[in-house]
Amino acid sequence: MASSLTKDSVHPGTPGSEKTFFGHPRGLATLFMTEMWERFSFYGMRALLVVYLLSGGPDAKKGSMGGGLGMDLATTTAIYSIYLSMVYLLALPGGWLGDRIWGPRKTVTIAAVTIMAGHVVLALPGGQAPFFAGLALVALGSGLLKANISTMVGHLYKGPEDPRRDGGFTIFYMGINMGAFFAPLVIGTVGQKVSWHLGFGLAAVGMAIGLAAFLIGTRNLSPKSSEIPKPLAAEERAAWLRKGLIWLAIAAVFYGVVGLTGHFTLNWAMVPLTVVGLLIPAGVLVRIKRDKELSATEQSKMTGYIWFFVAAAVFWMIYDQGGSTVQAFGETKASGALLGFSFPSSWYQSLNPVFIMALAPVFAWFWVWLNRRDKEPSTVVKFAAGLFFIGVSFFFFLLPLGMASNGSLVSPMWLVGIYLIQTVGELCVSPVGLSVTTKMAPAKYASQMMGVWFLAVTAGDSVTGLLSIGGVDLSGTGAVALEAVLATLAAFAVYMYRRQVKALMGDVH
Repeated sequence: MASSLTKDSVHPGTPGSEKTFFGHPRGLATLFMTEMWERFSFYGMRALLVVYLLSGGPDAKKGSMGGGLGMDLATTTAIYSIYLSMVYLLALPGGWLGDRIWGPRKTVTIAAVTIMAGHVVLALPGGQAPFFAGLALVALGSGLLKANISTMVGHLYKGPEDPRRDGGFTIFYMGINMGAFFAPLVIGTVGQKVSWHLGFGLAAVGMAIGLAAFLIGTRNLSPKSSEIPKPLAAEERAAWLRKGLIWLAIAAVFYGVVGLTGHFTLNWAMVPLTVVGLLIPAGVLVRIKRDKELSATEQSKMTGYIWFFVAAAVFWMIYDQGGSTVQAFGETKASGALLGFSFPSSWYQSLNPVFIMALAPVFAWFWVWLNRRDKEPSTVVKFAAGLFFIGVSFFFFLLPLGMASNGSLVSPMWLVGIYLIQTVGELCVSPVGLSVTTKMAPAKYASQMMGVWFLAVTAGDSVTGLLSIGGVDLSGTGAVALEAVLATLAAFAVYMYRRQVKALMGDVH
C-alpha cells in the first residue's frame, strides 16, 4: 500500500480519488477517526463500569475509592451483561433504520450524538437514575452506529472485487483496537484515581472528537452513504410508528403501575431484557429457517449456520465475562502492582486490544501459510479451537481463584494469561464467524445476516445475565469450572460433528 496521503488513488473515480489515505480513499481516514474515538469512549466507559458499580458496596476492594453505586457482584455482573447484550441487539434495528429511514450517514450522526449525550448523563452525579438513563443512551447509540459505519467503509470501494477492500477493513479494524487500547489507560485512570464522573466525562469528550471528525470529513465519504437503500413507504412508516407508540404506551402503563404500587425493583427491568435477549435471536433464526422461499441449498446452509451460532453464543457467554467476572477478580483479588509499579484495575481491559493488534497479523499469516500447504483447518475446526481456548482460559482461571481463596492477593500476570488465552480463542471465532456469516447467508437475507451474527453475543450475554439474576455466583470455582467444562464439551461436539456440518455448508469451506 502507498504510504503517502497525497498520491493518486489506484482507481480514479473512487470517492476521495484525488488524495489517498495510505493508498485508500480519503473517506477511510474519516471513518477510522470516528470509529477510533467512538471505541475510545465506549471501552473507556466499559472499563469503569464494573468497578464503579461495585464501589462502596459489599464486594468492593478494601481501601478503594468510594462514590460508586455500591452494588454486589451478582447485580453488577447482571447489569454489565445486559448492557452488552442490548448493544448488540440494538445493532439489528440500527441497521434497519439506516436501510429504511435515515440512510447510513445520518444514522451514524444521530448515533454519535446519542452516545455523547449518554456519557454526559453518566458524568452527572445523582445516583442510579442518571446512571441507567446514560447507560441506555450509550447502548442505543452504539447499536445505531455499529451496523452502519462498517457499511460506509464498504461504500468507499468499487464492490467486492476492489483489491484494496480487505486492506481498508483491516486499517479500520486497527482503529477500533487503538481506541480500545488507550481508553482504559486514560479514562480508567482518571475515573478510578480522580473522579468516576470525570472519567465518564472524558468518554463524552472522546465521542465529541469522533463526531467532529465525522462531520468535518463527511465530504470525503461516498454519496451512496447518504442514500436510503429501501425507503419506507408512507403507509409503512405510519404503521411502524403506530406499533411503536402502542408498545411504548403498554410499557409505560405497566411500569407506572409497578412503580406506583411500590413493587418496582431492578429485576423488573433486568429479567424482561434478558428474556428478550434470548427470545429475539431464537425467533430470528426460526423465522429465517422456516422461510419457504429459501432453496434447499439455502435451508441446508442455515441448518449448518445454527451450529456456528450456538457455538458463538457459548463462546461470548464466557468471553465477555472478561469485563465482569474476571475484571472484578482483578479489582479485588489481584495485587494491583507489578515490578513495583501500581496501576488501576481498569487497565486490564487494555490487554485484549493490544493482544489483538499483536496476534491478528500472525494468525492471518498462519492461515495463509497452512493454506499453501493444503493444511488449513476448516471453519468448523477453527470454531472448535476457539471454544476449546475459551474453555482453557477458565480452567486457567481456577488456579488464581484457588490461590486467592485464603484472602491473599495474586499476581496480575494470572489475568494477563487469562486475557491472552481468550484473545487466541477470539481470533479463531470472531473473524471466521464474520466471514462464514456472509458466505452462508441466504440471498434474501444477505443484508440482515451480519445483525444476526451479533445476536449470538446478545444470546450469550443474556444467559450470563439470567444466571446472575438467579443467584448463581459466577465468580465461584464451581461456576467457573462448569463453564470451562461446557465450552470444552461444546468444542468436542463441534469437532466430532465437523463432517456433518461441512456437508450442510455445501460449497462453503
